[in-house]
Amino acid sequence: MRIELSGTRGSLAAAGPGTVGYGGDTASILVTAEGRSIVLDAGSGIRRLGDVVAGQDRVDVLLTHLHMDHIQGLGFFGPMFDPSIEVHVWGPGSPKFSLEQLLSRYLSPPLFPVHVRELSSVVLHDTDPGSFELGPVTVTTDYVCHPGATLGYRLSVNGTSMAYLPDHEPALGVEHFPEQPEWTSGFDLMAGVDVLIHDAQYTDDEYAERQGWGHSTFDQALDVAELCEVGSLVTFHHDPGHDDGMLDEIAAAIATHPLPFEFVPGRAGTVIDV
Repeated sequence: MRIELSGTRGSLAAAGPGTVGYGGDTASILVTAEGRSIVLDAGSGIRRLGDVVAGQDRVDVLLTHLHMDHIQGLGFFGPMFDPSIEVHVWGPGSPKFSLEQLLSRYLSPPLFPVHVRELSSVVLHDTDPGSFELGPVTVTTDYVCHPGATLGYRLSVNGTSMAYLPDHEPALGVEHFPEQPEWTSGFDLMAGVDVLIHDAQYTDDEYAERQGWGHSTFDQALDVAELCEVGSLVTFHHDPGHDDGMLDEIAAAIATHPLPFEFVPGRAGTVIDV
């Protein structure tokens, strides 16, 4: 399994000289295994991945949720407009609206010139908690703590696994976090994975003013990684106000402490082989 980070930013793209190191594009990563390509989230980082997967017969896109920073790149993903490539888009619907109806609010005029129903090679799948197979990859998903219907994903193949929870607030409403696995949102998805890609949007001071917004601090991400006994933690969904210097300082401070797992600051362009 190979994991490539393309968009690592959260909430809003943050282009500029101060974000070159970690990247300014919003959430999107590519997982490849035995010739199968799976894209997780469709933030602005998905645009570049369209070139990476060009020429393949099929691509699957797994959406965690439908906030704009996780879908804004769909209309700029080249395979969506290539009739020779099947693009299967998976994501949460709602009790009242299907995934197609929800995505159509963005992929339709006046917000976008092309309607999703006009893309003949795109197949949409309303996704509920559970497991399904994408070729050799087993995908397990469940709802996690974040405003609106939000899924976390676990991908497993040939004894290796990764989990992706980019927007996640496991500490919300949990009195003894992170000491109680049974009350920790997403625990079963994350437990024992080789690689955990997890929300680390806020500092402790920022979180004090933003509880309930659906995101974690760096310390909370470290705590949940230790609780779940992961092999490595990739911090992700960087706040648009956090420049490279600030993120480097935080990473350097974390690196001074012994950890029971590998710590990887999430940078656009990072490739992880599992």
